[in-house]
Amino acid sequence: MTTSADFISTTADRIHQAAASGHSLRIRGGGSKDFYGQAFKGEILDTTALKGVVSYEPSELVVTALAGTPLAELEALLHAQGQCLPFEPPNFGGNATVGGMVASGLSGPARASAGAVRDFVLGVKLVNGKGEHLTFGGQVMKNVAGYDVSRLMVGAMGTLGLLTEVSIKVLPIAPLEATLKFDMTQAQALAQLNVWGAQPLPLNASCWVEDAGTGTLYLRLRGAVAAVEAACAKLGGQRLPNAQAAADWTLCRQQQLPWFLDRNGMQDLWRLSVPQTAPVLDLPESPFMEWHGGLRWVRADATQGQQLRDAAQAVGGHATLFIAGSAHKTGAMAVFDVLKPPLDRIHRELKREFDPHGVFNLQRMHTDW
Repeated sequence: MTTSADFISTTADRIHQAAASGHSLRIRGGGSKDFYGQAFKGEILDTTALKGVVSYEPSELVVTALAGTPLAELEALLHAQGQCLPFEPPNFGGNATVGGMVASGLSGPARASAGAVRDFVLGVKLVNGKGEHLTFGGQVMKNVAGYDVSRLMVGAMGTLGLLTEVSIKVLPIAPLEATLKFDMTQAQALAQLNVWGAQPLPLNASCWVEDAGTGTLYLRLRGAVAAVEAACAKLGGQRLPNAQAAADWTLCRQQQLPWFLDRNGMQDLWRLSVPQTAPVLDLPESPFMEWHGGLRWVRADATQGQQLRDAAQAVGGHATLFIAGSAHKTGAMAVFDVLKPPLDRIHRELKREFDPHGVFNLQRMHTDW
């Protein structure tokens, strides 16, 4: 049986060889996010051998797991103790790993209220592009002096190093959950969400969708029993059965609701991250809206990408080509927004510091590195 120490030693050798020969390595766990990113180049470096929970202290609300540990197994372990990952990371079919969760930085419906992946990462261990096994952060919240490198790895798409171990803060499962349904236009939903967001309500997640010209807002409340019941009485709307609502929120988390599945093979799926206070945007179609207005999914043709980027940037946001349709399989359209010069320089310098030979995930985030 391969131990984590054996894996790390072997990986360091592969990194040295790749650096010497000018080749690249493509880090891959369960492959659940193979659709996500600009390009996929290099010999696969499989992390699934790095599997297992290193430590779990339910009373301390901290779990440490090896990067190749299946996300579904970690969540099952937490659920047995009445705890959860409050940012609801998607697992896209059950093959997602803890390392991929951190590297992609993707959060689910509760992100706007509970926080993002990076808010719960306490520490990481990684192998950099020099073959060095490094430790950053720890297992408590107040453990950072200087640069918070552990959170820097969230969303880096594996371009800075190979994650080997991750420590994460977890939270108890809320005592009560309720989902309310309202008939509203997109403008009405945005206005109402901003009003509710300024009130002491146990808001946890929201989504708005238009079907056959009719807009519907779904609002999820989580928290103490008394707080949720009082909020339901105050807000009104139609309260949905918990079993039905929970199943739909899971589908929302995985982008498997009918709205997402109705995308034809030629259409792209775009992810627009904007301020929650942003108004209705000029888009090719009504979006599927989450995060109290802060996340707007759009289905679009290959020619409409720049329109979406312009709309997001006009309100201080950005747009990501999340899933490319058949017309964009060539990678001609940039997946991520082009960074402004100061931020681009910081990204490139970080890449040179952690991966000076360009070994990891070549062109996964940017076309030229």
